[in-house]
Amino acid sequence: MTPPVRVYVGVGSNLDRERHIRAGLDALEGMFGELAVSPVYENEAVGFNGSPFLNLVVGLQTTLPLAALSRTLKGIEADNGRCAGSKRFSPCTLDLDILTYGDLDRSQDGVDIPRSEILVNAFVLRPLADLAGDERHPVDGRTYRELWRAYRSDQKLWPVAFRWRG
Repeated sequence: MTPPVRVYVGVGSNLDRERHIRAGLDALEGMFGELAVSPVYENEAVGFNGSPFLNLVVGLQTTLPLAALSRTLKGIEADNGRCAGSKRFSPCTLDLDILTYGDLDRSQDGVDIPRSEILVNAFVLRPLADLAGDERHPVDGRTYRELWRAYRSDQKLWPVAFRWRG
């Protein structure tokens, strides 16, 4: 039997944000059990003009292979009204991105791991540093807390109060 792998997933929404994020968290918990959940941050849309996003990171354990996990997350997105093939920088009901899959470092089944946005976007790195600050980036080697301390960008984000039953 395959041992479980620790996975971090970025979760975001800028359309009916709280409802879709709660629904996404409920679906993830239903499929993977107990979740580790970061604080939630609000940030301006990046790459297009749109309403602000809510973003967070979730840690979970899975025995699913990477491709099956990716399909599962796309199914949850679709269940929440996200259209397959929607533009990369556009309004979004629910976005679930695999950030890391254990210490995997490669492109596999159309998924690049670790996700490059970890080192680029504050709305990914900050909640990941909050949740898994002592863990190391599989390529860079620094901890997520060290990466956040060294992060320099004009991207702004701020913590928001968010309650989920989980």
